[in-house]
Amino acid sequence: MPTRRDVLVLAGAAAALAATPVRAQDRMAVVATFSILADLARNVGGDRVDVATLVGPNGDVHVYSPTPADVKRLSAAKAIFVNGLGLEGWMGRLIGASGSSAPVIAASAGVTPRELADKHDADHATADPHAWQSVADVKIYVANIRDGFIRADPAGKDVYDANAKAYLAELDALDADVKAGITKIPADRRKVIITHYAFGYFGDAYGMQFIAPEGLSTDAEPSAKDVATIIAQIRREKIPAVFMENISDPRLMREIASETGAAIGGTLYSDALSVPSGPAGTYIDMMRHNVGEFGKALIR
Repeated sequence: MPTRRDVLVLAGAAAALAATPVRAQDRMAVVATFSILADLARNVGGDRVDVATLVGPNGDVHVYSPTPADVKRLSAAKAIFVNGLGLEGWMGRLIGASGSSAPVIAASAGVTPRELADKHDADHATADPHAWQSVADVKIYVANIRDGFIRADPAGKDVYDANAKAYLAELDALDADVKAGITKIPADRRKVIITHYAFGYFGDAYGMQFIAPEGLSTDAEPSAKDVATIIAQIRREKIPAVFMENISDPRLMREIASETGAAIGGTLYSDALSVPSGPAGTYIDMMRHNVGEFGKALIR
């Protein structure tokens, strides 16, 4: 595992390569579909890029409605970064409307997708798009973002390589800290209720179980039967806590907590960062915040 000194050395190498600042008007215009992806792109692109975000802090990418300003951003972009795995169902139409010929880079390319059975169609499985909840998968994102920048701006290759290497070292340290944080939670208490299935990759990577009434997307309203089933499961398995998400209406979680006596944990950041001054202003801050909230609610 890289030491803090290794991270600082790599960061210093990246800074040295970018020692001559790129004037704001000369930075490459790129677009990322949502705030988490934009943060990754800024870490890799550094001062050579100007990253515009379509779905900003605390925004819900599942139900986003594009605006005319988005069309303008895409038409000016030299590279477009999407998550892929079916997350941005509205993106194809938006790119078509913009007339953009910029390369479209799917940050999740190469990730092994989780698949969940469709509760309405037993023969159909749906890919889980929330791969950023595993730090190991985000390292794949970073490599794809780096390669996308180099494709669009070959002259910046050394800077993008150095920035990516430094950031990957930070992610290695984060991954180790997340694992250590979850290990402190008793194994029989690593089960929680969350609003929608955003944490499946986290659960697989770090050994937690997440149950959600809303499915993969926040645009799916749970039925009364679904909610009753979850309430019964909480009682049967003595699930200790329910958590709110920053992108979701908290009323359903409060109802479930009231019905079951489960504790209400803190707010989790799942599909969007907080504002920069908030507790989850970057991807790394988001992961650390969520692990901290799990610990506060589940460690006894």
